[in-house]
Amino acid sequence: MTYEMTEKRRAELVRLSGQIGVSFYDLSLLDEALTHSSYTNEKKDAITHNERLEFLGDAVLELASSTYLYARFPDCTEGELTKMRASLVQSETLARLARQLDLGSYLRLGRGELLGGGADRQNNLENAFEAVIGAVYLDRGWETAQDYVARQLASEATLVRHSHVSHDYKTALQEHIQQKRHA
Repeated sequence: MTYEMTEKRRAELVRLSGQIGVSFYDLSLLDEALTHSSYTNEKKDAITHNERLEFLGDAVLELASSTYLYARFPDCTEGELTKMRASLVQSETLARLARQLDLGSYLRLGRGELLGGGADRQNNLENAFEAVIGAVYLDRGWETAQDYVARQLASEATLVRHSHVSHDYKTALQEHIQQKRHA
């Protein structure tokens, strides 16, 4: 048996694609990105869950975020960019971005996962966020995926940069005080 997307689901995904600013050629990729393994375990139809897209999306996210930070902050060192990227793509940040996109309401979850609050679970949201990136990449290519990631990360990158800069000043001051004490 193969999976046939309902008109209701198709309309939901078209609405979501409009929200995220990516028009999909193949909506089944977006549908797969938003399908949790618990859902596929309960269905008899041939439905694919999002774990493979999550894997791909994670790799695309790393390269796209690295490219974005490299271009946006030309004055930063490799070490600073690495710390900023780690902060930018951490689980909490990705889940927060997924919440802003309301991805949880589009997630297809198994009954137990749904009843257990899975639509707002950090891990599920982070995975869905990455899987959507993977779907964008497969459907529309690198440039669209890179642009999508840059749009999603723009506000977070500014916060990370400000946090990183203030932390660096604090660290520098602490180091300066320590040197004065030992002199």
